[in-house]
Amino acid sequence: MTIPDKMTGGTVAAGRSVSKLTSPLVRWWVLYRKELLESLRSFKLIWMPLVFILLGAMQPVMLHMLPELLASAGSLPESALMEIPRPQAFEVLAQTLGQYDTMGALITALAFMAVVSGERASGTAALMLTKPISAAAFITSKWAGLLTITMLSFSAGYAAAWYYTYVLFGAVGAGKFLISLLLYGLWLVFIGTCTLLFSSLLKSGAAAAFAALGTAAVLSIVCSLYAEQLAWSPGRLPSYASALLAGADPGSAAAGAVVITLLCLTAACAGSVIALRAKPSVD
Repeated sequence: MTIPDKMTGGTVAAGRSVSKLTSPLVRWWVLYRKELLESLRSFKLIWMPLVFILLGAMQPVMLHMLPELLASAGSLPESALMEIPRPQAFEVLAQTLGQYDTMGALITALAFMAVVSGERASGTAALMLTKPISAAAFITSKWAGLLTITMLSFSAGYAAAWYYTYVLFGAVGAGKFLISLLLYGLWLVFIGTCTLLFSSLLKSGAAAAFAALGTAAVLSIVCSLYAEQLAWSPGRLPSYASALLAGADPGSAAAGAVVITLLCLTAACAGSVIALRAKPSVD
């Protein structure tokens, strides 16, 4: 004999404890799966990795073809074309990270700008919180979905850049590739988490994206001006990733930046939970 299971949408054996199915962990897992399913239905889980792959593959290909493009344009003398240095493999990957520093951040903010504000506006968030679902589970499941999609997209794009760099310019060590991937991926997750926070605080998704991008831009500028004083700032993560590719060892500074960034992510998620509890719907 089976009975309906409202949480999973299926049925369970009558002898099985329903309390186990409705435990906080199971409810959180259902919310997380819901986020991924909605991302698949809205094609976010498809177009976002594709855009990152396109950006990643485009940079090494463009750098490889640059002398030929300039020669065909005829805007430079032949002697000038011969003086254009061929970039090293690590420089190509570093420039790819620079490409993600603008377009990647923009795509991340736009993709998640309505992650909470959209559900607050539609009343879905208030309805969900009337069930045995906590605001913490609601926010953390959305953050986990954000983390999964962002890291999946960036990993796919950066792997494409690594492959084309290897084919066209030479090899970059797998260790450097992986560590720089984690450092820069954490920076993109930081931007996405800022978007989640502002989406919980503001009514407009566009305003949330603008606020998150503004925060990231200000942080990057301030960190570039006061690099030594803000060595542990999240805004230093992109520079540490690029420095690592060049053979430098950021050492304890990079580790400190990772720890501070993780604390900032925790604080942003906590702030999102507080904001959602205070105002689960848009008046």
